[in-house]
Amino acid sequence: MEQLVVFQLAGETYGVDIAHVHEIIRLQPITEVPRTPDFVEGVINLRGRIIPVIDLHKRFGLPAAEAGNSTRIMVVDVKGITVGMIVDAVSEVVRLPEENIEPPPPIIQGVDVAYLRGVGKWGDKLIILLDLERVLRESEHEQLKEQVAAGVAET
Repeated sequence: MEQLVVFQLAGETYGVDIAHVHEIIRLQPITEVPRTPDFVEGVINLRGRIIPVIDLHKRFGLPAAEAGNSTRIMVVDVKGITVGMIVDAVSEVVRLPEENIEPPPPIIQGVDVAYLRGVGKWGDKLIILLDLERVLRESEHEQLKEQVAAGVAET
C-alpha cells in the first residue's frame, strides 16, 4: 500500500509518495534568483530556511497557468535538499494498493515519461505518479544546492 499526496497540474491528477512531502503551503512571494534555469522561480524564506521553488508547469513543458486561490507550494525532499514545487491544487492523500500501479505507458501526452514512475488506478481516476528523484537532473540538483547555500550565507 502506497500513501500518496495527490495534486492537480494542467488539468491532470498527479501523485507523489507522502514520505517526500514535508508540507503544503499557500503561494507566497518568491524572490527571483539570477542565472537559474527558467523553471526555477526563485527562493522563499520558510520560517528561516531558504528554499528554492520550481514551477512544475515549466519543468514539464506544460502550458503556463495563472496562480489562483488553490495554487500551492508543495515542499518536498529531493535527493537531500528541500524544494518547493508550485502546483495548481493539492486535493487529498490517498492509499493506493501496489497492484493498482502500473509502469507508465510508452506514450503519455504532456509530461516526459522520464519523470514518471507509474500510473495508479484509484476508483475511476488515473493518478500519474511522479518520480521526484528524476524531476531534477544531477547538474540542476547541484546548482540548486549551491544557490541555497549562497542564499543562506546572505541572510
